[in-house]
Amino acid sequence: MFSAASLSGARRQFSCKFRRDRLFYLVEDVAAATSHFRSFTPHKFIQPRTYSTPRHLSSVPSASSSGFLQMQRSNIFGNQSILRNWLHARYISNASVELRTDSDVVRFSLSKSDDINTTTKSRKKKVMSKKAKVNELRFYRLKAKKKMNSPNPEVRIRYKLEKAKRKETWLIEKLRKFDMPKPPAETFDPEILTEEERHYLKRTGERKKHYVPVGRRGVFGGVVLNMHLHWKNHETVKVICKPCQPGKIHEYAEELARLSKGIVIAIMPNNTIIFYRGKNYVQPKVMSPPDTLSKAKALEKYRHEQSLEHTSQFIERLEKELEQYHHHVAKFRKGKEDAAKDAKVNMLLPTDISSA
Repeated sequence: MFSAASLSGARRQFSCKFRRDRLFYLVEDVAAATSHFRSFTPHKFIQPRTYSTPRHLSSVPSASSSGFLQMQRSNIFGNQSILRNWLHARYISNASVELRTDSDVVRFSLSKSDDINTTTKSRKKKVMSKKAKVNELRFYRLKAKKKMNSPNPEVRIRYKLEKAKRKETWLIEKLRKFDMPKPPAETFDPEILTEEERHYLKRTGERKKHYVPVGRRGVFGGVVLNMHLHWKNHETVKVICKPCQPGKIHEYAEELARLSKGIVIAIMPNNTIIFYRGKNYVQPKVMSPPDTLSKAKALEKYRHEQSLEHTSQFIERLEKELEQYHHHVAKFRKGKEDAAKDAKVNMLLPTDISSA
């Protein structure tokens, strides 16, 4: 009969032996599996974080024979397409570690193999504080005030000239925004009018009182709209240009004929144009052309044009003043040099006479 102490000791020994064997086989299987994973390149395949055992590995027996392990290697891990099937797409990456030494600073960056030679990101613009902006404006004001109050007239003139030229460039850029793209000229059969018809239409247009004004805004969509509204009841319409520059009336006549598809009958000396709607006139659905300015934009364009004209005249006047100043300085310098020469000659004359 065995005692209770001997039975407990035997159980402990048996259990310890069993666990050591299981641990031995388990460690051997894990070492074999890790050796298979090491055979693959690390930048192409990464072991997934999964807690379930793959279907191929679950059937591998816990045997330590080298032949069986080699056979399992060739069957399970020999073909890379099998591994791609159970590897999730997010664990597959072509990333590579790169060492950058920009501006004497060493950094590690994780980038793809195709994007290794990519350029660095653009630097962010430095945002100035409100106090810094105020100080900068104050500095420029003091600098301008110093030039305006300079005792040298050339400095004052050059400062005004530079300021006027900057304004002229700004106005030209502003006026470019108001240039409307002109559509290609439409091909149409013009109506032929005899001299008698033209004389009759001219007399009819002169006698009638209705007219369309073209003011300081020039030709815009509202002028063409008013012409079509008058042509609804009358064959002819007068277009009167009140503040019209010399030679501008012909440009207005050509532009209105293109936009309204009317016929110019006569251009009067008092800046009046008589338009005829045509024999086969049909009122369009959109009477204000889309390629024209609105009333507000036309007024803004006129103001910029006036400012540009005055600025150009001011620049011409300043250039003349600067040229006159240089001429005056050169004349004064020449007179000073002549006076010095005369004084030198007068100083030399007595010595020559005494020697003689």
